Amino acid sequence: MTTTAHDVVALGNAIVDVLSESSDGFLESHGLAKGGMQLIDESQAKALYGDMGPGVEHSGGSAANTVVGVAALGGRSAFVGRVQDDQLGEVFTHDIRAAGVTFEPPAAQAGPATARCLILVTPDAQRTMNTFLGASAELGPDDVDPDLILSAQVTYLEGYLWDPEPAKEAFRKAMQIAKAGGRQVALSLSDAFCVDRHRAEFRELVAGPVDILFANEAEILSLYQMEDFDDAVEAVRNEAPLSVLTRGENGCVIVTEQETTVIGARRPERLVDTTGAGDLFAAGFLFGLTQGRDLATCGRFGAIAAAEIISHYGARPEHDLKTLIAGI
Repeated sequence: MTTTAHDVVALGNAIVDVLSESSDGFLESHGLAKGGMQLIDESQAKALYGDMGPGVEHSGGSAANTVVGVAALGGRSAFVGRVQDDQLGEVFTHDIRAAGVTFEPPAAQAGPATARCLILVTPDAQRTMNTFLGASAELGPDDVDPDLILSAQVTYLEGYLWDPEPAKEAFRKAMQIAKAGGRQVALSLSDAFCVDRHRAEFRELVAGPVDILFANEAEILSLYQMEDFDDAVEAVRNEAPLSVLTRGENGCVIVTEQETTVIGARRPERLVDTTGAGDLFAAGFLFGLTQGRDLATCGRFGAIAAAEIISHYGARPEHDLKTLIAGI
């Protein structure tokens, strides 16, 4: 096991999540597709925020959720993302540092406000996400500190941020530094719509610098444009050294060139909100991996962390994850 200052450093969107309980009627009246994720502009974000009920605000974004999860499990994590010098930028910075994550934001510059994701959670635990990317999409290669990348065993990249060209350059720089330093690169495909937009580039990454791929069933099927999950498993087996494919209540499938490991899902006492389930699964898996645990145990850690997060509102653990994985 490599001796480093951090276990995982992640690059991703620095977003303040605003979670609010909602109803199907509210979604319909605002023309929102239940369970979906849409990008909105700053004016839309302000209008929707004004119409929402009381909410809880905390640092969010997919990769940020993951490194907070790593810290909650007892790991050492860091985050690279861009916020603005505004109220929500202060919320994000204070919150993620308080969670135990190293975060030194790039100097603020003129431009859009700090990103926010307005998450409406209906009684059936479905979350409808409305995201204003704001300053987070301004991340660029100058924001990547080589020393920070080399301080971690794994550099984790969020597929959601693959849209802006400067962010792609930042990702490529981080990958190059990590690989040159003998570190591992992990990529989350994030969303099937991301895969649809960037399939060719994601395929190049999976077959190239990526050591660890995280994807759910819809994302891996989209990546290889297949309808059968088993066919997609065999396709990714031939390209990625290690793939972790989540299937919701059907657990996960861990794929290497030599073997396939199936891990069952952990069922929470109650299903409340699926926000962050995949992010926390990745946190559990990466924590286990950087602690030298076998792949099956890594998968169990991921399943436990995901089950905890879907048992309540929000993508931050409410129970002590270290206690939940103790003895495994």
